Amino acid sequence: MGRRTPKKKSREIYNAWNQTCWIKGVTVNPMVTLEYNEWWSRRVNDNISRPNLEEARSIEEYLRVVPSELEIIKQDFKKKTSELEKKIEQLEEENVYLKLDVDL
Repeated sequence: MGRRTPKKKSREIYNAWNQTCWIKGVTVNPMVTLEYNEWWSRRVNDNISRPNLEEARSIEEYLRVVPSELEIIKQDFKKKTSELEKKIEQLEEENVYLKLDVDL
């Protein structure tokens, strides 16, 4: 009795698989009708999802760069500093008016 090596095992599996596929091809193909092929292609194509145009975005939106957290923080900081500078100017003006009132 000879030993079955892994190479022989894999060849046996390969041959068995090929034989099964060959048998399926021989037995199934002559039985398939034109109507079945048309039905199958419609069925397959119906299962393919179509893009939803309502949710579609333009190319510009896809290519738009999303700012990083650091950039967002910088923008917020600039806004707050400009607001504070305006408040400081207002307070300085009020201070000047108050000094003028005191001098009178």
